[in-house]
Amino acid sequence: MSTNKMQVEIWSDVVCPFCYIGKRHFETALAQFANSNQIAITWKSFQLDPTLPQKEEMTHEQYLIERKGLPKEQVHSLLDQVTQSAKQAGLDYHFEKIVTVNSFNAHRLIQMAKTKGLGDMAEERLFKAYFTEGLDIASGATLSRLGKEMNLTEDEIQEALTNEAYAGKVNGDIYEAQQIGVRGVPFFVFNRKYAVSGAQPAGAFTQTLDKAFEEWRKENPGASLEITEGASCAPDGSCSAG
Repeated sequence: MSTNKMQVEIWSDVVCPFCYIGKRHFETALAQFANSNQIAITWKSFQLDPTLPQKEEMTHEQYLIERKGLPKEQVHSLLDQVTQSAKQAGLDYHFEKIVTVNSFNAHRLIQMAKTKGLGDMAEERLFKAYFTEGLDIASGATLSRLGKEMNLTEDEIQEALTNEAYAGKVNGDIYEAQQIGVRGVPFFVFNRKYAVSGAQPAGAFTQTLDKAFEEWRKENPGASLEITEGASCAPDGSCSAG
């Protein structure tokens, strides 16, 4: 992890509807945060249901009714509410298209993407694939195509899906979540001191960013700034056009 930026770690599962919504709310807050260039974001793997099969056995509606024990009418109402919440965040959910499969392989791909500085891109692409496009995110063929869209090579994609080191990274994140008390996702941790649980409004992220960053700045007075150069003059009288 970078030492000259404040860390924000986000535990998430790409099959979690509130994780995608929470991502948008956090991005809204970050876009308005004056010191956003001093925030380093690390995505962390989490699985809401590791027992899901690699091949679809039921629709998302059936899954909620049969596996979660929810009445059909309640499921319809819940999905309608979440679809509207997503729409308000600028997202287009299609629960009727969802391919209900295990997310572990998708997390392996994200772990590879993280090593290339593409963690956020991977999360975004897989969220859209699952909730908007109805793609099978457990399929090797689908993950290969999506990985290439993320600028990963075929060799890197296959490495992620076959090398147990990447499975270990996924399991390591899940274990870490258990150790710090994560019970659900999304779960945002700021500077390992503050946390925001769930898809909170942007204002909740703004407040936590402000508080955490103020403390981090006091603890790291020598943290280097990322400087965009422009026309300026120095105390010795020398001037530069930038």
